[in-house]
Amino acid sequence: MTTTERPPTQEDLARRRRARWTLLLAAVLWSLSGVVIKSPLLNSLPVESSGPILACWRALAAGTLLLPFVRFRRIRWRPALVPMVVAFAAMNLLFITSMTRTTAAAAIFLQYTATVWASIISFFVLKERVRKTTLFAMTGAVAGIIWIVVSESGSDNSLGNVLAIGSGISYSCVLVSIRLLRDEDAAWLTALNHLAAGLVLLPWVLSFDVSLNLSQFAVVAVLGVVQMGLPYVLYARCVRDVPVTEAVFILLLEPLLNPLWVSLFWTEPVSPHVWAGGAMIIGGLVVKYTLDARQPCEAEVAVIASKREESE
Repeated sequence: MTTTERPPTQEDLARRRRARWTLLLAAVLWSLSGVVIKSPLLNSLPVESSGPILACWRALAAGTLLLPFVRFRRIRWRPALVPMVVAFAAMNLLFITSMTRTTAAAAIFLQYTATVWASIISFFVLKERVRKTTLFAMTGAVAGIIWIVVSESGSDNSLGNVLAIGSGISYSCVLVSIRLLRDEDAAWLTALNHLAAGLVLLPWVLSFDVSLNLSQFAVVAVLGVVQMGLPYVLYARCVRDVPVTEAVFILLLEPLLNPLWVSLFWTEPVSPHVWAGGAMIIGGLVVKYTLDARQPCEAEVAVIASKREESE
């Protein structure tokens, strides 16, 4: 594949600067999940039911926000939608539940192993080769997982850590499914995932003896709209103007900021072992994307080109 690149104009450079700031804002908004879920208002919910309740209403709020952005004329049924929706629903429930049962730092670090799992699954399902740079991410992810899980084995956070690993694996299945469905409208896939993830939990949530009061419901709605839905809209609008590897670098702020907000606002204690394990996971990803940025693959060029064509 050959491409002829024209020199960027001042308008191109300005658009790219705006896109970078927009991605930064999206990363900050995504990083707010921990500080909201760990807030005293929501932390007062029974731990046995708080995960499903928060996951349900957060997803429904986000899906409702995303619906106006769906181009309904492009909607079509495909069998691959089913595993994508199932994987997203599992990821949504596992991540929120893990956040209520372990530290925000451990939950977000372990979920970010999704990139590694996605590479492995893609190798077997999509027959895509594993790039050499991915080995750095794999090494960091495996070392980080082992470090966190072993160091916290037997503690109150053990179950939450296992659920967080599960959220990373299920999220990787979402990423692979979206790759399979790359010809579909992105807003449709995102809205469908969120609405289905909320609706599948709704009967279970309504059967609980506990329910959200008005203040709690308002906070969860804000969590879904501001922390979940709005960043997806911002990401979709600006990612076509920024190389994929650069976008990923900016979004790596999320796992760094998430536990920072929780520590600043609610002084949640985090074990040094968790920070060390997180450093291994994020460090491996940083090395991978640094090397990828120096040698962008043809697939990435094609993705950027296709996104540009769709927007024009």
